[in-house]
Amino acid sequence: MLGLLSFKIVYSSNPILYIGLTILVFTLFWIFFNVFDELLYFSPILYFYLPNDAIFGFILSTASALLLGVVISMNVYLLRNSSIRLDKSLISSSFLTILSSACASCSSIGFVLISTLGSTGIIATAFLTNYQIPLRLVSIGILLLALYSVCNRTTNNCSLSIK
Repeated sequence: MLGLLSFKIVYSSNPILYIGLTILVFTLFWIFFNVFDELLYFSPILYFYLPNDAIFGFILSTASALLLGVVISMNVYLLRNSSIRLDKSLISSSFLTILSSACASCSSIGFVLISTLGSTGIIATAFLTNYQIPLRLVSIGILLLALYSVCNRTTNNCSLSIK
């Protein structure tokens, strides 16, 4: 019930802005995640390929992109309409989602890490490859906590003083 009320408050205050911001952030991060997972190609033609072994990762990255869009748009609402500063949960969840959802070994990022950092890059690439699904699940969990926090702050932002 808390979530529905906060969604109603945010998305009914300025629907074009907040729904548009959610769609924009979701689209940008969906494209970003799928390009780095090598599911979406732009050259030589626009092509989307989803093999059977990448379906679960695709679902998790799509959920991460959607949650990221909702959390960012709701935090923008809070920043515009209250005296609340940037929240640590927004920064940490957004950063972790971006890092964990982009497969470092599946794309050219892995080669950049290896060539730049040497053996440390190999260790980082191997870690991200082996624990990509658990890291995505953790990032979704952090995004859900951030969503709960922003919903709580949205509905508890107003306080009535009884005289």
